[in-house]
Amino acid sequence: MNSTVTNILLVGVGGQGILLASEILAETVMLAGYDVKKSEIHGMSQRGGSVVSHVRYGREVFSPTVPEGEGDILFGFELMESCRYLQLMKPGGKVIANDLKIQPPAVLSGQMAYPDNLPELIRSRFPDFLLVDGQQLATQAGNPRAANTVLLGAVSRLLDIPEEFWFKALERMVPAKALEVNRKAFLMGREL
Repeated sequence: MNSTVTNILLVGVGGQGILLASEILAETVMLAGYDVKKSEIHGMSQRGGSVVSHVRYGREVFSPTVPEGEGDILFGFELMESCRYLQLMKPGGKVIANDLKIQPPAVLSGQMAYPDNLPELIRSRFPDFLLVDGQQLATQAGNPRAANTVLLGAVSRLLDIPEEFWFKALERMVPAKALEVNRKAFLMGREL
């Protein structure tokens, strides 16, 4: 283990499984022997509001929140929310986002339009950007609600943590009846 801290942001809207994904991620890095800190902000998350979870791990971590400009990985569950938090990323950071648009209340009420070309905007700032059709892959795995686990699988490729720890964390955090679908969804994301 090195002495640096890895900073990961999970962003999206309420109901997308962000908090479960951050729990699985934190459990995985803890099982792998790292110190981990986690923080969450829920903005009316039960009603589709903004949700952001910070996960930081390393040999020793003191603060649970990712400082602005120090994010290593942003993993976005919704495109506009992914763009909203790009300022927390460091140059050369990795961005993985779900190819999904959830219209916020201001768009639904006609006060604003949902921005066009968000994937291109992200890619212009972060060339290693990976756009994932999480819902389609999760549906293929057996449940469209497992898109969070597809994204977790895609992010797992960026972290030097053995697969066994991911599966052990999934077993601990996912209900038994949904474990097989989530394991399949995770592997589909990991193979991207």
